[in-house]
Order: sequence, then C-alpha cells, then structure tokens
Amino acid sequence: MEHVIRVEHARVMLGGVEILHDLTWSVEKGARCFILGANGAGKTTLVKLLMGYVWPVFGAKVQVLGHTFGAVNLRELRRSIAWVSPFVHQWLGGERQWTGLEMALSGLDGTIGFFRTASDGEKRRAREILESLKAGHLSDRPVAAMSSGEQVKVLIARALMTRPELMILDEPSVYLDIAGRELLLRTIADMARLRPEVTMVFITQRIEDILPEFDCGMILKSGRIVASGGRGSVLTERNLRNAFDLDIRLIRTQAGRLWTVIE
Repeated sequence: MEHVIRVEHARVMLGGVEILHDLTWSVEKGARCFILGANGAGKTTLVKLLMGYVWPVFGAKVQVLGHTFGAVNLRELRRSIAWVSPFVHQWLGGERQWTGLEMALSGLDGTIGFFRTASDGEKRRAREILESLKAGHLSDRPVAAMSSGEQVKVLIARALMTRPELMILDEPSVYLDIAGRELLLRTIADMARLRPEVTMVFITQRIEDILPEFDCGMILKSGRIVASGGRGSVLTERNLRNAFDLDIRLIRTQAGRLWTVIE
C-alpha cells in the first residue's frame, strides 16, 4: 500500500525542549485519519513537521507524498498539501476587505488575499468549489463579515483550488458554537465521501468531532503516540482516560458519533 505520510523516529526540539519523542507514524493513500490529543500534546508541532516548518533531530526520516525531506523543494511540495486552519483568518488584517471568492482564489498563489486579476476559468472553478461546499452565497461577502464557520468553509475552498493530494484539517471547529460545528462537520463528511482522491488528516482535541468517516488514527500525549490503529481500537475509554487524565465514559450514537461523559 502506498503511503502519503511516513515519519520514522522523529524527535523535534523547540527552544531546547523536546516536543516530539521518537515518533514513528504513517498514513496510507486515500485514508481518513484522525489525530487526537489535549492541548500541549504535540499536535501543532506534528503539523509543522509535516509542512516542513520545523525539522527533526538528525537521524529521523520524514516523507510526504513520496518525497523525502531534505531532498525536495518544500515550497513546491506544499502546493499539493491543503492545510486548513481557523487561525489563517487572523492573518488577514489591513484595510482591504477580501471577499469569499478572492480568498478562495488566493489558494492558487499560496497567498492570504488575492493580488492579481483572475482568469474567467479560475473564477469559474472557485465558484464551483464554493457551491460544492454549500458556500456559493459567500462569494461576494467580505471574509471579515462572515461567521467563524463560514470563514472555515472559505478556507477549505481555498485549499481545494490547488487540487491537493493531502488535506490537513487542523482543529477546524475550535472557534465554532454547536450549530456552526455541526454544519462544518457535515461539510467535512461530504468531502470525505465525495473526494476519494484526497487523503485527509483531521486534528482535534474533541472526541465528538471525530466523524465515523475517519476510521483510523492515533492519540498523542506529551509528544508521544499512546494509541494508534483502527478507530475502534484507538477510541476506547481506557485510551481516552489515559490521554486526558479524566474518568471518561463514552456514549455512541446510532450514527456512529462518540460523545463523552465525565464520571
């Protein structure tokens, strides 16, 4: 089976502190994989490692989309990776009010905001992607005037403009209320079903956000993998109690979602 991500014996030091400890992990092509962990577990550092923004200590091996870090142009590789994070909208700033369409188009150039004239074909593709995400009505709306959930949808459209092979959904619902979160999760579930060509990695600290479509994954704690494999073997009460240091009981809905109760 072809692997989209392969990390071997990765140790990452930041500010003289070891954040990731001898991490070995892989994701197969076409997988829907989750990464679960509390704040400080190392999730953000792992994403930065996969994007080439931090480097492991000598002796590790990192491969993404078949390319080995240290022997690949990372700027070119990142064009094939869709990194969707709700923190991106914090970079907008300035006086210019970018619209949803312009923000989606900016994915073509890897910029935050669009700084050239788009072709008719580019505009048509951006509108089609927004429509596919049930966000066509956001095309002409300023991003700054959107709800957090609407902004994340536009960021997903931005990511899809490059026809990515790998999508990293980095805590996309962190700022959302219950209604906004459920709307976004339905969008992600649709993508998981309708875009088999895109390998998806969903990162979260909330068990209930892990949709049934994400059938493999791992749990991080203090920079170490404490559980990995199929969904059923990873998302157990025992593993979750260990990861969060809480007396967690799981409730499973008919749709396959997991919700937690603290005893």
